[in-house]
Amino acid sequence: MTAPTDPAASAAAKVAIVTGADSGIGRATAVRLAEAGMDVGITWHSDEEGAERTAEEVGRHGRRAEVAQMDLTRLPDAARVVDDLAERLGRVDVLVNNAGTGTATPYLDLGHEDVRRVLDVDLVGPFLCGQHAARRMIRQGDGGRIVNVTSVHEHQPRVGAAPYCAAKGGLGLLTQVMALELAEHGITVNSVAPGEIATPMTGQEDTDVHEESRPGIPLGRPGDAREIAAVIAFLAGPDSSYVTGASWVADGGMVRMGPQAGSHLRSDEWRRP
Repeated sequence: MTAPTDPAASAAAKVAIVTGADSGIGRATAVRLAEAGMDVGITWHSDEEGAERTAEEVGRHGRRAEVAQMDLTRLPDAARVVDDLAERLGRVDVLVNNAGTGTATPYLDLGHEDVRRVLDVDLVGPFLCGQHAARRMIRQGDGGRIVNVTSVHEHQPRVGAAPYCAAKGGLGLLTQVMALELAEHGITVNSVAPGEIATPMTGQEDTDVHEESRPGIPLGRPGDAREIAAVIAFLAGPDSSYVTGASWVADGGMVRMGPQAGSHLRSDEWRRP
């Protein structure tokens, strides 16, 4: 836990909870929201040290951070961590459902346990965490923001990622339902759909994205986690007050390639995960 430098200012601060904030997009988002003046609740699954480093970065911006473990394979109890962090921080104004996992396994080789794990972490977990956050926002009476981090695979398939694509596609449509049902309470709900981002999840921690070549992406490189955090911060802030139920694709133009990419492939390598 990191104490704020100005307790009086913290008392008036908005509070964001970011799941899976021990590294990558989650860490970048927690820091960006702290820069915007929010206190931040940080969840981690297996990297407690990473979460504490995120908390230290939040603290360097003069904001308060609280850290808690969350294992979204242990539902429904894991979702109560949202309430725990909200209690410790005094409220919740923003929930960023960022925690995620995936597979690189052909469809016919997948077992029920792997499918269940991915669906719980990537879809059911955000569903339940969103309920806990939204109920608190409604009781608070002054609206809120929920941002669900999906993927370009909310919109496009990927070989070897059947449960991941199913979960992210489902989370995208869940986002739309949440937006419709929560709008009357002043709560906006949007999704952010990243493409290839240089994070530990893609094996590119501490990578300089401008030194990487990705010919199949129009911008020619992977994205930086901070670029995704900037989109999330917009959706979590006051300037997005009339934006809800939308999917914000942040992928360097990857999804737009579509048939263009297909017509330029010269081997069957894409058939293997």
